[in-house]
Amino acid sequence: MHGEIVKFHDKLGFGVIKTEDGQKFRFARSEVMNPNGKLVGYDVDFVLNERRPRAIVLMQGSPWTAFGTIHG
Repeated sequence: MHGEIVKFHDKLGFGVIKTEDGQKFRFARSEVMNPNGKLVGYDVDFVLNERRPRAIVLMQGSPWTAFGTIHG
């Protein structure tokens, strides 16, 4: 699924993702695959599992920075 992080409480480690169709889902910082500090305002791609966002990827930079680098 696609959405945007609209809220994040740093001390608690939880935030809210709003999807393109207006649904909102709470998520834990530990589910963000490529954290970079500031989370609010980033577009994200994620897997929804039992109404919980999992494997959240911040859509920033190139695909290599979003998904990591390949070591040969």
